Amino acid sequence: MRTVELRSHLHELIDKIENSNLLQSLYDILLERKDSKPGALWKSLSIEQKKEVLKAYEESNDPENLIPHSEMKKKYK
Repeated sequence: MRTVELRSHLHELIDKIENSNLLQSLYDILLERKDSKPGALWKSLSIEQKKEVLKAYEESNDPENLIPHSEMKKKYK
């Protein structure tokens, strides 16, 4: 998707959100990320945190470790 399309879709989605807490969270995320440099988040992690991320990534390649989206939605509703 091109940048113009992404912006349009993002605006449409945001306009439909009524939850002010969610809007605040989105705003905070975007504000923090707009000026971040590529790789900054990874560089900010400790060695132990990086190992955990890589381990989780490896485990996600095994379908037995995955939880269906519908189940996660129920859990966090």
